[in-house]
Amino acid sequence: MTVPALRIAVLVPCYNEEAAVATVVSDFRKALPSAQIFVYDNNSRDRTVEVARAAGAIVRSERRQGKGHVVRRMFADIDADIYVLVDGDATYDAPSAPRMIDKLINERLDMVVGFRVDQSVAAYRPGHRTGNWMLTSFLSTVFGQAFKDILSGYRVFSRRFVKSFPVLSDGFEIETELSVHALELALPVMEIETPYYARPEGSFSKLNTWRDGFRILGTILKLYRSEKPLRFFTVIGVFLMLVSIGLAIPVIITYLEEGIVPRLPTAVLSMGLMIVAVLSASSGLVLDTVTRGRREMKLLAYLSQPAISKD
Repeated sequence: MTVPALRIAVLVPCYNEEAAVATVVSDFRKALPSAQIFVYDNNSRDRTVEVARAAGAIVRSERRQGKGHVVRRMFADIDADIYVLVDGDATYDAPSAPRMIDKLINERLDMVVGFRVDQSVAAYRPGHRTGNWMLTSFLSTVFGQAFKDILSGYRVFSRRFVKSFPVLSDGFEIETELSVHALELALPVMEIETPYYARPEGSFSKLNTWRDGFRILGTILKLYRSEKPLRFFTVIGVFLMLVSIGLAIPVIITYLEEGIVPRLPTAVLSMGLMIVAVLSASSGLVLDTVTRGRREMKLLAYLSQPAISKD
């Protein structure tokens, strides 16, 4: 019996990457000769579309601005066995792709992340490096240690991962969401060191260090609230309970000593905070049950897809 060759799709989101996209398409065509290369244009105002098409890529478009929208469209449109997601700025190392795919197949993984090892000072700006370290550390604290570079735009996925992943993000926080999805379902993943190069002349980063950093942090908090609601709302409830007790102690002492409650507004505030604290903890319990059901549905969607076979 003949085993059919695995279908590999290289997905390249692009926005104003005229200076780099031809290099990306050419490099990945050499590294993965059998793969189909899809370039998804996200409202570029330069010649990205023409250059990508001339380089031999299949060019499609997504009109809603933002990398998250582009990835959602890619994952929905493309049917393959293995997906390679890489930014179109020519900073990632195409020759590393076969090694990442081999790891995915041989070790039966669902995601392999390219851990960036910068090859020049200009490749990885200090602000981005610091922000990545802070966000990665925070994610590890919240969801468990698994990644060293959660913001890497170079990843290889199984079909199971792609077709069970509900893309909710709009922008650059998509990488964080991909990492959290893997952690929440306890999927087999791995990081592999890959060279990371400076952008070619004429290519400019669309990432705003502060704005997108806060958006990514906000995404982690929202995912923490939705994926671990019991812990999230319990922390809020405990904090409010401690404030309530702190306000109530002087009122109780005065009542025990003098038999009166001279600070009625403080007593009312303390009681209100305690009620809100109990409601917060109760909400966490209810939402935790809902989250478990949602997680089971995602896991069933994941298991409904066939696994990659190396046999």
